[in-house]
Amino acid sequence: MRGVYTPVTKIRRQIFTEIARLAFEGWSQEKVEELPYKIISGEIPQYRDSVFKERAIVGERLRLAMGLPLRDINDNAPISKGLSDDMLINQAYELPLINVIPFACNACPETSYMVTDNCRHCLAHPCVSVCPVSAIQFTAEGTVIDQDKCLKCGRCKEVCPYSAIVKYDRPCAAACGVKAIGSDHLGRAKIDYDKCVACGQCIVSCPFGAITDKSQLFQLATALKEGVPVVAEVAPSFVGQFGPAATPDKVKAALKLIGFADVVEVGWGADRGTVEEVHHYAKHVATGEARFLATSCCPAWSVMAKNEFPEISQYLSQAYTPMVETARHVKKTHPDHKVAFIGPCSAKKLEAMRRTIRSDVDYVITFEELMGMFAAKDVDFGEIEGEPFADAAPEGRGYAVSGGVAGAIASGVHKLYPEVEVKMDRAEGLANCKKMLAIAKAGKREGYLMEGMACVGGCVAGPGTLQPINKATAAVNKFKAESPIDLFEGEEGQ
Repeated sequence: MRGVYTPVTKIRRQIFTEIARLAFEGWSQEKVEELPYKIISGEIPQYRDSVFKERAIVGERLRLAMGLPLRDINDNAPISKGLSDDMLINQAYELPLINVIPFACNACPETSYMVTDNCRHCLAHPCVSVCPVSAIQFTAEGTVIDQDKCLKCGRCKEVCPYSAIVKYDRPCAAACGVKAIGSDHLGRAKIDYDKCVACGQCIVSCPFGAITDKSQLFQLATALKEGVPVVAEVAPSFVGQFGPAATPDKVKAALKLIGFADVVEVGWGADRGTVEEVHHYAKHVATGEARFLATSCCPAWSVMAKNEFPEISQYLSQAYTPMVETARHVKKTHPDHKVAFIGPCSAKKLEAMRRTIRSDVDYVITFEELMGMFAAKDVDFGEIEGEPFADAAPEGRGYAVSGGVAGAIASGVHKLYPEVEVKMDRAEGLANCKKMLAIAKAGKREGYLMEGMACVGGCVAGPGTLQPINKATAAVNKFKAESPIDLFEGEEGQ
């Protein structure tokens, strides 16, 4: 569904816009309680079997978009329960970050194999022959799979000459690379937070819009309304996200128009990390002092590596992530300012919750949430005069796409240490990242530079993005080529 505008997308963006407008115009309990009726109007349901259920789900999504927890199903409380002036501006993220709205979940069956109408009731019925547990019966009414016996091995699907047997996966669980999604007592999706790394792929994979994350959109918009000085740091994947008229220079101008004191590229921090990792690889990995170097700019991949491969986690890069590196630079130059990271990622929200980072990054929102702020302020990119960006080199800007991180480091090694050979491996999607780390753990990636990305395609495929992945990749590459900065000029490889 990536890059496809669906009713789920529409509702999500309506919610972000209304929450931003509520903050900019000044909130009240009455205004909060009116929002479900504004978003879902009339008495005829548009998406589900009941307009009341639609509004109830919107109510929970509104709470999460304001950084509030889900209400208990038996809790007779207003949507605004827990919302007060005291929690505004300074409210940080609290666990759980990713949430399943139970009564929005369709309780999709877990992985199973099913026989479709393509079955021709053939004489050979190889599906019956290959099943190791005799779970398939060939009857007069058609072929039937006994789900209680089925091992889900998929052999029947492989041998069917009519492709009549299909594998049925719960979309959210199939998208989860760390197998953190199971079922509750009613068969609805349930997240195992001991495994979850907040990659957010379940959010964009659920066709019922039952999974969503918390947001600081309300707090950030309130801070801007109150005149709090906030510097926006925008992730490299921002390019092209807000439509063809929203060129990078116009996005910078638009952010200042809605109240940000200044805007910087997170690519600046990526550049600093690149230089540090170039020297580390050449001096420690290539010499055999360290087994390998695994990049760490993706927090979901980093957390997964530390959770599931603690024996080799010390070979994860110790460089600050671009978000943190840039934020700390901003805090040094503007100590009285707050910092808002704007990016494609739910996992960055989880990263900002760490005790050691909370003082550096005050707010984290996604591009989709920022689009709600632009919509609430009626920003028209066609009428904005741009303000050029010149913060980051091509290396830092390229972090947004898969292969960009490792490519930047390898490029630096070749320039500063031409005698050093760079061996590389990379993986996209957490399931593939786990396989790569398992190979490294087994000793088969000694001396390697390894890049892991939780999202297939890189950061341009994050759950908070707005554009198709290939279109966003092309925009990032164009912006990368336009950078006037030579990152390694004057840098020595000694």
